[in-house]
Amino acid sequence: MNESSPKQDASSGNAPGTTHFGFRDVPVGEKQKLVGQVFSSVARNYDLMNDLMSLGIHRVWKRYFVGTCQVKRGDRVLDLAGGTGDIALLLRDRVGQAGSIVLGDINGAMLRVGRDRMTDAGKVAGFEYVQLNAEKLPFPDASFDLVTIAFGLRNVTDKDAALREMFRVLKVGGQARVLEFSEVKSDWFKPIYDFHSFQVLPRLGRLFANDADSYQYLAESIRKHPPQDELKGMMQAAGFSRCEYRNLSGGIVAIHTGYKV
Repeated sequence: MNESSPKQDASSGNAPGTTHFGFRDVPVGEKQKLVGQVFSSVARNYDLMNDLMSLGIHRVWKRYFVGTCQVKRGDRVLDLAGGTGDIALLLRDRVGQAGSIVLGDINGAMLRVGRDRMTDAGKVAGFEYVQLNAEKLPFPDASFDLVTIAFGLRNVTDKDAALREMFRVLKVGGQARVLEFSEVKSDWFKPIYDFHSFQVLPRLGRLFANDADSYQYLAESIRKHPPQDELKGMMQAAGFSRCEYRNLSGGIVAIHTGYKV
């Protein structure tokens, strides 16, 4: 991938039968494979690169995300795009020994990293690992008290389908939470953020992971993700009630919340 200008993220619609993969339009059927290649490539360096890219702030975002979830001891939780397990590990203390967490990810390499990480930390009981597609969840209706997805929704081909599935598998009264990169709100900060995204991140990827292209895609995928109010509307359309969002770090990320009533 070339280091494209952030101005290429214009919100023009995709041609019929295509979707976006970063700033490229690709056939709908190819996006899942292309995203899979990205995350298979970055899996082993994922945590290191998150620290480098965000200067460690991603850990604060995730702790706040989990710390403000509606969850209690004994709950059953589904963590989608669970990756290396950092959200699931934080949730484990919240649900206690009587609770359980299903860590789901479409990418087998990421799922293995998460499972190995938990095992190395001595965290075995109460976890399940399922390779799955968020657009077609392999669970019965009303299976979970909480469904989370952190930094994964933007990589899903059919986000509306994924949100409908999250709604379907929630119990009545359950909560869904989405932590995702969003739209920066301060005009003065946008050029700095764009420089970091399109100039710094690919170079960090090349230097520390020998993979500039994957991190170029990740920067582009953030710009293509629906901004705050649009995603809120998508959650409402999927059936969620009491939808709201909270910006963190000036809108670099946002936490979206919805309930099944």
